[in-house]
Amino acid sequence: MKKYILSLLVAGSLVACKSSLPLVKPTLVSQKTPHDTDDPAIWINKANPEQSIIFGTDKDEVNGGVYAFDLDGKIIESKSLTNVSYPNNVDIEYGFALNDSTQVDIMMFTEREKHQIRLYSVPDMTPLDNGGFPVFEDETDIELKRPMGISIYKNPKDQAFYAIVSRKNGPTQGYLYQYKLDAGNQGVTATLVRKFGTFSGQKEIEAIAVDDALGHVYYSDEGVGIRKFHADPAQGDEQIAIFGSEHFKDDIEGIAIATYSDGSGYLIVSNQQDHSFNIFKRGDNSFVKTINLGTKETDGCDVTTQALGSKYPNGLFVSMNDEKDFFFHSLDLLQLN
Repeated sequence: MKKYILSLLVAGSLVACKSSLPLVKPTLVSQKTPHDTDDPAIWINKANPEQSIIFGTDKDEVNGGVYAFDLDGKIIESKSLTNVSYPNNVDIEYGFALNDSTQVDIMMFTEREKHQIRLYSVPDMTPLDNGGFPVFEDETDIELKRPMGISIYKNPKDQAFYAIVSRKNGPTQGYLYQYKLDAGNQGVTATLVRKFGTFSGQKEIEAIAVDDALGHVYYSDEGVGIRKFHADPAQGDEQIAIFGSEHFKDDIEGIAIATYSDGSGYLIVSNQQDHSFNIFKRGDNSFVKTINLGTKETDGCDVTTQALGSKYPNGLFVSMNDEKDFFFHSLDLLQLN
């Protein structure tokens, strides 16, 4: 018992509180949304990076939205979606083949109160899902059908696309469902290919992030740690690792993966109740540091290492702030390298 108590004290001493950290002020703060911001996703305009768009969810059961922001944090009304039933998390992927000659970039988000996920092409904002793809259909308890987190996986080997979805409540095994996205003569379909993912039974699982190149999916088991699995169903359902718990005050939340061309990179994970972020190495997931970016109660976050004009010459980090807005930080300010 003494050894156990000592180990808890040692682990507790590793948590760096926000109050002891210097504030890294944002480059800018976005316009406010009407209801309750949750999760951002960055779409990179490869032809003109300065015209890239940040999409952010705004939760409301009747008139929720996925709002589009320009790089000055201003809402782009023509690219924003409203009258959505509790949009929770959102993700972006590139080069989805609609047919042999047409590829589009796609955005997916969870619509919690309709128990479905939505699929749009970007930046034209054309729906590709015939109104939505139902998820967790085999569950009889309505509380097990309400989706929260989503991340898109594009397998670099065969270019297959998958949506990995978490939910508000779920079992200790098979908490996440993975759906394969295919386009055919009848439009796009989403087919369940596996159920996977361990859950501690504490709190919930919301945040998911996929490292396409390394083939790993990470998710926050909010009360116990960050779990790591293979993203490709063919690689099996065994957990690769769980890490990070000793560096968080309470809820482990949003995950963003910063990747570099040399194979290096970082996971940036929201330490929600400490109002800070923990940084881990991309490969071995070793702890790097904790940073204070000034946000409150951050749920979701996203990052790119690509230059997006003069404000973000080496990339952009976007994080949800619990005052109906999003913080934009030029990635240089985080001093990851």
